[in-house]
Amino acid sequence: MEKGTTMDTSGPQSAASPANSRAEVTPQNLPSVVIERRVEWIDTDAAGHYHHSTVVRWVESAEAVLLRRLGLAHLFGSTPRVRFEADYRARLWFGETVRTELRVTKVGTSSLHYAFTVRGESEEAAATGRMVIAHAAARATGSVPWPDDVREVLTKAGPQTSELLTSG
Repeated sequence: MEKGTTMDTSGPQSAASPANSRAEVTPQNLPSVVIERRVEWIDTDAAGHYHHSTVVRWVESAEAVLLRRLGLAHLFGSTPRVRFEADYRARLWFGETVRTELRVTKVGTSSLHYAFTVRGESEEAAATGRMVIAHAAARATGSVPWPDDVREVLTKAGPQTSELLTSG
């Protein structure tokens, strides 16, 4: 298995349990998506390049595209963020096309780990990082395990079609 790509296999398992199928998860089976956006004027700061907070929006846009493609839009509102970490590596400028790749790297009992890379037109990584979300019912005080059907999609759907900007 690729470094950083793991599957939570803790807890009792039997040959018939859904948890037993977790061992079959490979990095190629984990969902991912690439989206393109443009650095808009509102995305820039006084220095003329993208503001650090813009990366959060691009990553969450990629997450929304991914969940819709997977048929998991019903998760919106029940997946609070518990960690967001970013390393800013290069500047992106107003009008530049930006590609954000979001990859599922781990499916825990009630958590989901993403890794992301944001690239500008030079293809240099402008930002990299990770985000962890938890599965929780609305207004719940704690997390709850992923339903089996959701776990199945999150561990086996593989890469999704990119959402690219069209010329014009």
